[in-house]
Formats: sequence, structure tokens, C-alpha cells
Amino acid sequence: MTDQIRVLLTDDEPLARAGITQMLQAAPDISVVAQAEDGQMALRLISEHRPDVVLLDMQMPRMNGLEALAEIRRTSPDIAVVILTAFQFDEYLLPAIKLGAAGYLLKDCTLEELHGAVRAARDGNTTLAPAVTRRLLEVMGPQLGNTGEAREQVGALTDRERDVLECLTNGLTNAEIARTLHLAVGTVKTHVTAIMTKLAVTNRTQAAIIGYEAGLTR
Repeated sequence: MTDQIRVLLTDDEPLARAGITQMLQAAPDISVVAQAEDGQMALRLISEHRPDVVLLDMQMPRMNGLEALAEIRRTSPDIAVVILTAFQFDEYLLPAIKLGAAGYLLKDCTLEELHGAVRAARDGNTTLAPAVTRRLLEVMGPQLGNTGEAREQVGALTDRERDVLECLTNGLTNAEIARTLHLAVGTVKTHVTAIMTKLAVTNRTQAAIIGYEAGLTR
């Protein structure tokens, strides 16, 4: 039996906590061990429950998500933190990434994306919502260049993998890539896995950065 991933959910809205808890526990390998209504309560419960992953909303009373994230990273650096919020504002996004968030999801994410982000965080990987990846690249764009190394890496991909990477670089989800390229979603997932392997990266964001540097943007 797969080891349970212990999650602490932090959100100031009771109905949101109830719904997200139900979504999380639909996965056989994920268990919500505690719920907190703000950052201060989350810090207390972390000491008590020692979760593997903390899901953290951004806008909360008393201690907001960024303040809680900074404190969790300082006191419990072994615990992964995934931001789950309705807001994609730059004032949250960039600081959260810099503080070491293991993921940044929007609350309209799919069940598959939510479960995948929790599993990736437990395994030490990073997951960003496609829209967040797109915005991050927009902000980072001036700092990135069109590099020969990136073009050489992309040159090792098949034509179809390059098409998929271009879509990924432009912030499309797997479902959107499937519709754009007239592929099955399962086929897109297979291509994304192959792309990450060939580019020697561990997540979609790293692949998108290489795609950006190789000039695969519209």
C-alpha cells in the first residue's frame, strides 16, 4: 500500500476547506490530517501533526499566506508548501516562488492537477498552474534570452514534441494542448513526459523556460 501523503489545509473559508478536503481525500494516497483557518493556526498545527505538505491560501486574517509561507520555510524547511488560491496577483506570485513554494495553483484547478501538485510537492518537485507559468514567463522574460543552448536542447525533440512544448511554453493546459493539436489528452501527457526527460527537467515550468529561451513563444 502506498504511504499516505499527510496534508494540512489552510483556508479561512469553512466551505472552501470542506470542499477541498473532499477533493483531496478522493485520492487513496492523500489524507488531510488537519485544517487551519489562518496562518497562525497553521503554524501551531504543523508542530502537532508534522504534515508532508501544507496547502496554503493567500488572503487570510491575522497571518496571510506569504507571512505563513516565510515562517514555515524558516521553521520547518522539510515541509513542502503549495499555494492554493483564487488570486494570481504578482504581489503574491513572485514572492511565493522566491520564498520556496513547491507549487502555485488556482482554485479552479482540476482534481487531477490538485492531486498531482500534492504528490509532486511531497517528492520535492514544483508545480505551477499553466496560467501562473505564463505570467511568470511574462515577468521573467526580460531576464531570459534566446540562447543557442536552449535551441540545441529543443532540437533533440521530435516535431510533435516541439509542437507540444510550444503550446506548454505559451501556458496551455494538457486539455488545451490536446484540442489545439487534435490529440488525446493521454497522448499529450506522454509527450510532456518525454519532453521533460529529453530536456533533463523535473517539471513543466522548467520545460517552459527552455521553450521560452528557444523562442517558442507567440
